Amino acid sequence: MSNVLLKVEDLKKYFPIRTGLFSRKTGDVKAVDGISFEVFEGETLGIVGESGCGKSTTGRVIMRLHEATDGRVTFDGVELNSLSNDAMRKVRREIQMVFQDPYASLNPRHSIGKILEEPLIVHGIGTAAERKKKVIEFLEVVGLSAYHAKRYPHQFSGGQRQRIGIARALMTNPKLIIADEPVSALDVSIQAQVLNLMKRLQEDLKLTYIFIAHDLGVVRHISDRVGVMYLGKMVELSNSEELYENPLHPYTQALLSAVPVPDPGFERDQILLKGDIPSPADPPTGCTFHTRCPLAIELCKQQVPQFLEVKSGHYVACHLVNDTSH
Repeated sequence: MSNVLLKVEDLKKYFPIRTGLFSRKTGDVKAVDGISFEVFEGETLGIVGESGCGKSTTGRVIMRLHEATDGRVTFDGVELNSLSNDAMRKVRREIQMVFQDPYASLNPRHSIGKILEEPLIVHGIGTAAERKKKVIEFLEVVGLSAYHAKRYPHQFSGGQRQRIGIARALMTNPKLIIADEPVSALDVSIQAQVLNLMKRLQEDLKLTYIFIAHDLGVVRHISDRVGVMYLGKMVELSNSEELYENPLHPYTQALLSAVPVPDPGFERDQILLKGDIPSPADPPTGCTFHTRCPLAIELCKQQVPQFLEVKSGHYVACHLVNDTSH
């Protein structure tokens, strides 16, 4: 097995709820509520779940764009939570992020050349001439041309902007890229191009990815392992093939039952979940999924299931599964 590049232990991120005239704290939104996982060098870990499950917040807390409420994040042997802002800035050379909306994350007043050069200037990399050369090199790496450097973000299509976002993330030669819904704003035909580009870059540049998405179909194409999140918790984690062939958590089963199958003769029973996702400000007791789970028993309402390894590399947090496997 490769080396562990990133280790997340019992990570929590609570946002305070403030109400009234004096904005007193009356509770917390538990966006991320005690999740643990590892990312190995050179792999892609997909993190999936419905909107509001905490997957994007997880990415931002790892980057320390949000400060963690509790837990530890260790990257390449260094614990990130305890670093000063200056020390963290140096680490950000090694961890970069690709955002969902490429237009919102590109400064409309700067040319593409200036946008791509900026991370190099911030981290003090190279001379002016070397930086210019690198900008052109990386434009070409992501399938654009040198003359695009003089243009501005509004002159590009969504797919091209996302390529620029990827090029910007690559400028500092990072080890880890956190891609937060990088293709969800793109047309399906363009999605495939961007995913193929990311796979090629991963091989060429020896990159490690955390790939955050709500679409299980997209994640399957690119991920070696997949973690499924629900309401701030990780409910299942396993290698990609195993998860798609043999999902154990009822929530994963329901998510997968909604993924279209390319075989017209194949009928899959769709599992419809009842009710809406509860609010992360007031999550249910016990297993947070019990209010929508078709298989819930009394224990599920009372006790939080542990996140256990039920077979090699396959982790699940579900009383029904953990009961039968031990």
